[in-house]
Amino acid sequence: MLQALHTAATGMDAQQVRLDVLANNLANVNTTGFKKSRADFQDLLYRMVRAPGTSQAGGVEIPVGIEIGQGVRTVAVQKVYSIGDVKSTGNQLDLAIEGNGFFQVQLPNGERAYTRSGNLRMNSVGEVVDSEGNKLEPSITVPTNATSVTIGTDGTVSVTVSGQTASQEIGKMQLVRFVNPAGLQSMGRSYYAETTASGPPVAGQPGASGSGLGTIAQGMLEGSNVRVVEEMVELITGQRAFEMNSKVVSTADRILQSTVNMK
Repeated sequence: MLQALHTAATGMDAQQVRLDVLANNLANVNTTGFKKSRADFQDLLYRMVRAPGTSQAGGVEIPVGIEIGQGVRTVAVQKVYSIGDVKSTGNQLDLAIEGNGFFQVQLPNGERAYTRSGNLRMNSVGEVVDSEGNKLEPSITVPTNATSVTIGTDGTVSVTVSGQTASQEIGKMQLVRFVNPAGLQSMGRSYYAETTASGPPVAGQPGASGSGLGTIAQGMLEGSNVRVVEEMVELITGQRAFEMNSKVVSTADRILQSTVNMK
């Protein structure tokens, strides 16, 4: 009976992790470029009382064994990189990636981070930066006398300057992809970091044939891929699963109490 207590406890721990993940998803339902997470579980080792195929007296083979499970554990919490809803903003430096890929920015410590959040801005010298002030890589600087900025689906950046009618190209944006994006490390602030599990970043021109990269949509932003109804359903089932495991603990406790009180 003590095993039932421990088994149910592992179930409660697993459902607590699940609820924590769901809570974070729901908290970021309006976060630009946010990717929801999913908790994955697997059963623990089994206590083998009798192995399948054991022979009894007379050489009779038993087709089914007796294996008693020891509970569950959290094996992974991974990001789900499905595309979020894209909405129009009208801001010429709001960019959405339609397909695979990440923007690359340089952090103050010199390291590089990757993000799906495309709400870009210009700093005081015209450099294109993100909301944290980190420069986009490769660096693009908009002339101070530019009256408009146009960014093509292939990442080509063109500007129209004061006194001229023809636009001029000032640079090209790049996107990067990873062999295993689920292996990226979440840094917070919508940033991801490269790990050995993700593999190195592969840079390329947006929409280029064979690159596996999506295209860029100017004046658009990708929203969170969290679906509130789906998360609420998961939240309810997680809550009920936690309650059922706590009920097992209560039941096992009452049986132990009855055993202790036997005369």
